[in-house]
Amino acid sequence: MRLSRKLGLGAVVLALFGSSAMSAASADTYALVTINQQALFFNQINDGAKAAATAAGADLVIFDANNVPAAQNTAIENYVTQKVDGIILIAIDVNGVKPAITEAKKAGIPVIAIDAQIPDGDNISFVGVDNAKAGELIGKHYADYVAKEMKGEATVGVVGALNSFIQNQRLDGFKKAVTESGAKVQFLDTVDGQNVQDVALGAAENLMTANPTMTTLYATGEPALIGAVSAVESQGRQSDVKVFGWDLTAQAVKGIDEGWVAAVVQQDPAGEGKAAVEALATLKKGGKVEPIINVPVTVVTKENVDQFRGMFK
Repeated sequence: MRLSRKLGLGAVVLALFGSSAMSAASADTYALVTINQQALFFNQINDGAKAAATAAGADLVIFDANNVPAAQNTAIENYVTQKVDGIILIAIDVNGVKPAITEAKKAGIPVIAIDAQIPDGDNISFVGVDNAKAGELIGKHYADYVAKEMKGEATVGVVGALNSFIQNQRLDGFKKAVTESGAKVQFLDTVDGQNVQDVALGAAENLMTANPTMTTLYATGEPALIGAVSAVESQGRQSDVKVFGWDLTAQAVKGIDEGWVAAVVQQDPAGEGKAAVEALATLKKGGKVEPIINVPVTVVTKENVDQFRGMFK
């Protein structure tokens, strides 16, 4: 692991390779603590962070929490002990992880939060999307779609991730916008996909079975959207269920082309990873960064989906 080389093998490397090795051995090391490496979204964050670290001449180590909140706390504590130069965090439990972030701050290690804001946390900055407002954005689009394409009435089931603070924000924003629109929309059940594709698929299938007349689905994240799309296909409901959600996948693009996936909120995860590493590099040089670094979103529909196809080739 490059981290251990930096911390323990610098003298040996220097003896073998001279001064040119010193800069490699003394490179800054940043740690990225992620949620899982199953979702394309998180892997795209990784890719953006890796590219930015390479450009900055820094090392990047990545920890996969595999959807376990406590594992993120332990990872941060370990990275504090190892004295990394900065930590990037995509939090599962935004409140539960706060003590570990505070420990990092006490040790002089800056933490940049991506995707999920830490309420009153000791992280130095947040990079990502205003999830509540983006939820309102897709909610307004949904209400307009219902008015124009569904004669002003719809029923909606939700595939969420109830342990995800940000996905709950996306649902709250969506509900707020739909309610304020005045559209005749009945909210049915919300099922928990747990941010895991297979779980989300089962939950979506159960939701559709329990609500056979449901006309729309809203999915609050990538695994939830994959589950919702797969459930619609497996039950042959493409002609009578319209899907709305977050984070494009190849399956979602196919659904958009076929006309039954109506709209998907697309973030810029690679841009978020890049911005987080660049912020840490700026701090390391003694510069300052904004407390909130906003990355815009796009609502993808059949009108603009072509510009995103390259992601899946």
